[in-house]
Amino acid sequence: HFLSELLQACRDRDIHTALDTSGFAPWQVMDKIRRNVDLFLYDLKLMDDAKHKKYTGVSNQVILKNLQLLSQLGHSICVRVPIIPGLNDDEENLQRTGAFLQDLEGVVSVDLMKYHSIADAKYEALGIEYKLKGQQSPSSKTTSRWANVLEDYGLKVKVE
Repeated sequence: HFLSELLQACRDRDIHTALDTSGFAPWQVMDKIRRNVDLFLYDLKLMDDAKHKKYTGVSNQVILKNLQLLSQLGHSICVRVPIIPGLNDDEENLQRTGAFLQDLEGVVSVDLMKYHSIADAKYEALGIEYKLKGQQSPSSKTTSRWANVLEDYGLKVKVE
């Protein structure tokens, strides 16, 4: 309810709005807020539902369906793909992502977000084991290859 009111207040004041979301919400919630969102920053991690459940704890079906519905309703969407080495950086996941996104209207860009180690210190400070500790950021050659896979589906890709 707070988000809905905040977005409405921004709309009333002609303030551009962007919503960073995983898309994991009942459609009724997304439908209530979407009218006051100018740009969705929509995270998409894994296309394989079993892997998605394994690594995030939830199915990706609601996430994918909400993305399709937002597209069908004409919203502007920047799809953000956080690339986690060994989890979703394989060619199959990238190809499935490209195939899914290529037919969606309103996808203004696909941002490939390279893994970085900023969470190492946060987890350490909290005393929590960080399973990706010591993982390195991918090379420029690797990120270019990822971008090429998605560009082959006609998508505008940025590497962050």
